[in-house]
Amino acid sequence: MLWTGWMRPPRPLRGRWGAALLSPVIFTVVVTALAFVTPRKISFSRLLTAAPALAASTWPVLPTVLLGGACILIMIALSLVYPDLGTWFTVGAIAAVTVAAAYACRVRIQREQAFVQLRLVADAAEKVLLRPLPHRVGSVEVESMYLAAAAQAHIGGDFYEALVTPYGVRLILGDVRGKGLPAVGAAAAVVNCFREAAYDEPSLEGIVRRLDASSTRHSCTFPAEESLEQFITVVLAEFPHQGGHIKLLNCGHPPPLLLRHGKLLVLDPTAASPCLNLAALMGSRYTTDTVACAPGDQLLFYTDGVIESRSPRGEFFSLQDWLRRHNAAGPKALLDRLHRDLLQHSGGGLDDDVAALAVRLSDRSTVP
Repeated sequence: MLWTGWMRPPRPLRGRWGAALLSPVIFTVVVTALAFVTPRKISFSRLLTAAPALAASTWPVLPTVLLGGACILIMIALSLVYPDLGTWFTVGAIAAVTVAAAYACRVRIQREQAFVQLRLVADAAEKVLLRPLPHRVGSVEVESMYLAAAAQAHIGGDFYEALVTPYGVRLILGDVRGKGLPAVGAAAAVVNCFREAAYDEPSLEGIVRRLDASSTRHSCTFPAEESLEQFITVVLAEFPHQGGHIKLLNCGHPPPLLLRHGKLLVLDPTAASPCLNLAALMGSRYTTDTVACAPGDQLLFYTDGVIESRSPRGEFFSLQDWLRRHNAAGPKALLDRLHRDLLQHSGGGLDDDVAALAVRLSDRSTVP
C-alpha cells in the first residue's frame, strides 16, 4: 500500500528519531513561552515562522499545515498581551512559510515513496541474483558474505552461486569490472548462464566457454568503447560426489585459500586462463587444476574487494595473515569475523564490492 502525503503510517517514537519528530513541537512551545515572559522589545515571537519549516523536514503535509495554523493562533493571542507587536506582519510571514513548507513536505514524501519502490526493486533483484545459499550444498558446508560498496545498494558487480549437479557440487564466484547497473546486468547474465551450464557441461572448461559466450553477447548490447573495457574475473570449483579431490578453474581471479590442519595453502592456477569477455583477444585456452582434499578442509573464495580494502592510513587488508589467526573457525564464524574486521579495517566504508564464500568439506554427501 502506498501512503499519500496527507496521511502516513505512525512511526514509533524511539531515540533520536522520536526527538526529531517532536522537535517542531518543542521548538514552538519554547518560543511561545519566551515570547510571553520576555519584554516585548526582544520579539521572540518572530521565531515562530521557523516552526513550519522545521516540521516539513520530518512531518507529513497535514500536521505541518496544522502547526502553521497553531503558530498563527499563538501570534493572535500574543497580540492581546502586546498590542504593538506587529502581529499581522508576523502572521503573514508564518502563512507564507507554511505554504512553502507544505509544498516542500509533499515533494519530500514523493521522493521517499520513490526511494522505497527502488529499494523494493533492489531487494527483488538481490533475491534473483544473489539468492541465499543453504548452509549445506551436497557434500559441503557453505556460507556466503556480500558487502556492497555503495551505501544504499544491496547488490553490485560481485556474484556467487553453488549448485548440486550430476557431476558434484559446483560453485562460482566472480567480479565484474566496474560498478552500477551495467555491472549488475553483466553479473546477472553470468550467474543465469552458470545455473544452466553447471548441470549440462561435463567439464569446467565447457562451463566457462558458455559463460564467456554469454558475457560477450551481453557486452555487445553496449557501445563498442564500453564493451572493450568490461571483463569479468571468475573462479569455478567442482567437488565430486566421491570426494578425495576438488577441481578449480581460475580466470584471472584472486586464488582461493585452503586451510588444512591449521596450515594455509594458496591455490594459484598452474596456468593463466583468460577473463570472461577477453577470450577473443587472449585466446580461449583454459586450465583446470586438481587439488587433493580431505574431510575437514576449508576453502575461502573471495573477490579483490577483500584484499584491496584500505585502512584510513592507506594500508591494505592482509587476508592471508588474518586467516592464519582465525583458522580454527567454521565457515559461518569465519565470515562473521571477516565481515566485522573488514569494516573495522576500512573505517566503516568500502571502496569496492566484497563477496566471499567459505566452504568446508565433510564426510556426508548427497548425490542428486
